[in-house]
Order: sequence, then structure tokens, then C-alpha cells
Amino acid sequence: MDSEGLILRLFDVNAVKFGSFTLKSGIQSPVYFDLRVMVSYPDIMDAVAETLFETARKSGVKYSVLCGVPYTALPIATLMAVKQKVPMVIRRKEAKSYGTKKMIEGVFEQGDVCLIVEDVVTSGSSVMETSQSLAEVGLKVTDAIVLLDRAQGGAARLRDSGINLYSAFDLPRVLEVLHSHGKISAEVVQSVKLFIQENMITSLPQQPAAKKPRREYLGYKARTELCEHPVAKQLFSIMEDKQTNLAFSVDVTTSSQVLELADQVGPYICVLKTHVDILEDFSATFIQSLQDLAQKHNFLIFEDRKFADIGNTVQHQYSSGVYRISEWSHITNAHSVAGPGTISGLKAVGGAKNRACLLIGQMSSSGNLAMGDYTQATVKMAEENSDFVIGFISTSSLTPDPKFIHMTPGVKLVEGKDNLGQRYLTPSEVITNRKSDIIIVGRGIYQASNPGEVAKQYKEAGMKAYHQLLEGETDR
Repeated sequence: MDSEGLILRLFDVNAVKFGSFTLKSGIQSPVYFDLRVMVSYPDIMDAVAETLFETARKSGVKYSVLCGVPYTALPIATLMAVKQKVPMVIRRKEAKSYGTKKMIEGVFEQGDVCLIVEDVVTSGSSVMETSQSLAEVGLKVTDAIVLLDRAQGGAARLRDSGINLYSAFDLPRVLEVLHSHGKISAEVVQSVKLFIQENMITSLPQQPAAKKPRREYLGYKARTELCEHPVAKQLFSIMEDKQTNLAFSVDVTTSSQVLELADQVGPYICVLKTHVDILEDFSATFIQSLQDLAQKHNFLIFEDRKFADIGNTVQHQYSSGVYRISEWSHITNAHSVAGPGTISGLKAVGGAKNRACLLIGQMSSSGNLAMGDYTQATVKMAEENSDFVIGFISTSSLTPDPKFIHMTPGVKLVEGKDNLGQRYLTPSEVITNRKSDIIIVGRGIYQASNPGEVAKQYKEAGMKAYHQLLEGETDR
């Protein structure tokens, strides 16, 4: 069924009506679209799904997952997903008060590109609301497709918000087809065109309470002055002085390898991230040598311990045992899954030593559960413990507060994924687009034949992305 045939079929089943109708806004309209009726006509549903898929294909949009705007577009997106073998997610109009309490249901990965599917666009507000919900769980939205654009300014509004809208047809096209087939008179055509002209939407309703606070992107020097925690101040100062936002994850298994790599990449990094529990020959001598290198090259040591137990247990894990992490690591990190007691336990040890903690708000691995309400609760814990928590491990910026640092793992110069579900993003995507502060690079550096030279390349790529962010340039 071509677009002309589809328009006629929609008219035949009263999905397109002419007369006098009161819209949700209270405005009297000479035309009304009730596309919900099409769910009772399998041939129409099939044609709509095929038409929208062709619209997306011809527009050249790239996507890995679909999401229909609730509710009418949900069955359309479902049909498209099944016919084209593309995964989809579902956005709820409001979160459940029980179960998972998620706004977005489905399986996806952080950074997946989601194509929004809509039935009718007037102002574009429903598409924008859906885009915001998707972005909050780490999905990327740049495009939307719609069966019918009412041509009242919605496409322009979406474009201004960074979303390209592609329509199967618009209202003037519907009028043209129906008039040419004798379905409506010339007078009806003129009245609808006049209505469009007189009811162009130039601005979306202002809803300040629903908007996420906008972060003012200050430079490292300015953020140094805003921070109260000494470790955060020191870190931003290092980033400014050395002009680097690179953290090196030295995930090798011998002390000699760690020290050799630390010396090679030290001039280019602000943070060295360790996993000492994978070392085969850990010793106090090794720690002293590592501290000497940190002083020589001016970087901080971050032990990626990922504490996740109750307060009493993490106190001992942090201060005692073989590793005595609190004695030498400027920064450590923790999951929030066990509640604020974890932070309290760590703070009881590290607070007096001027140590700092990062909370894990998001993860870069496939199928992880750190998203949505969990992430929001993690941010709240950080805000309530800002005398010890200085930021987050995350895949994007989680809060506009400039005193919190965001470090993003899984970074390479080219996007990709390994065979264990680790997803890699570029420095530009992480810093410029996702507004994170520090890129964490591991295998991309230590598996290179010349780690020092490659670290320099990552440092330069990270700082280029940082300057683009300050200048207001993005890839979106």
C-alpha cells in the first residue's frame, strides 16, 4: 500500500475526521486524527509499519533500538520491531509504584541509539518527553519518525532540541490526496490550511519544574576554587596544570609491569587506577615505589576496589588486610547497593586521612543494572556525603553540581565492544557529548607497543573534546 492508498484507507475507517473538534488545548479544530482505531485493522497496521520503516530507511537514520511514544505508537513500534528484527523498549507514561518502578522497560546498552516512533506530531512535546526519559537511562536519541506531521511547527521545535523529525506525510499532503479523490471539498481544504496558518506553535509550554537543571560547564581552574574536598581540589589542579583528563587503568598482574607503565604514561595522566588484588606479587615496597612515581609525575592513585558490603565490613576491607588501601590510595570507589552504611564505613576510615570516594552510578558493561532509580538514589547519597564522596563512575554526567567529578570507563579512540560485553566510547562522545570529566583508558594503552606515545594521543583527544565542550560544540 503506497502513501496515497494509506491516506485513503485511514479516511475510510474514520481515522481522519473533518468538522468541528475541541482539541486537548481547548482550540476548535476543523480536522481531527483518531489513529487509535487503526489497531482494529490489520492491513492498515501492516501498511503503517512498512511505511514508517521505509521513511526511516530513505532518511538514512541509524539506530539499534526502537521506542514508540505511548500509547498509539506502541503497537506501531512493536510491528516494526518484529518485522525488521530490531529490538525495542517501552516508555511508560508514568513509573509503576511497585516492582522495578522503571520508566523505560526492555533490554539495552548504555549509548545505544534509539529511534522514536510516533503517530501524529503537533508541537513535538510528546517526542521530547520520550527523548528525555530515554536519555535518562543512557539511550541516545537524534531522530524520530512519524506517520503524520500536522505541519504546525513541531518539526522545527524538535530540530531546535537536537531531534530530526522524518514524516511519512504531512497534513497538506493528506488534504491534497483527499481532495483529489473527491473525499473533501475545496472549502474544507481552505479552512484547514487557514487553521494551520493561524495555529502555528512557536514555543513549547514552559515547565520549569520538569526540566533537568542545566550544568554550567566551568573550566578545571574554576572548579578547583569551587571544591571544598582537598582531593577534588588537588585533582582539578592537576588536570589544569598538566592539561589532561586522562585516567590510566593499569590492569596488569605484576608489580614491575605496573611501575614500568606508570613511569611511561605518568606525564600524560591525572589519575592512575589500580586493581591491586590481581597482582601476583603485591608488597609494601611496591606501594612505596608507586607513591614515588605519583609524586614524580604528579598524578593521584585510585584503587578501583568497588566496595559493596555493609559499613562494618568495608571499614576492615579499606583499612586492614594485606592491601591497607586507605594508607596509600587517594581515591577509592563503592557501589551504593548496600545503602549509605557503606559510605559511612569508608568515611570513618578515610575521612581523617583526607581520602575520597567515587560512587558507581552507571557502568559500561552490557546488561548492567546501574540505571534509572538506582542511579538517582546514588546521586542523592553522594550529595548527602559530599565531605567524602567527590564524584561518580558513570557513562555520562549525572548532576549539574560542578564540585562532583565524573569518570567514565570503557574509552578507546574508536568505538566498539569486546567479547565480554564491555562497550567502548570515544573521548569526544564521553567528554563533549556526555559531559563527563575524565576518560578512563586501560587496554587501549597498556596493550600498545608504545604505551607512553598512545597515552599522549588519548590525552590530546581528551583535551580537544574538553575544549569543544567549553566552546559549546557537540557532535549532536
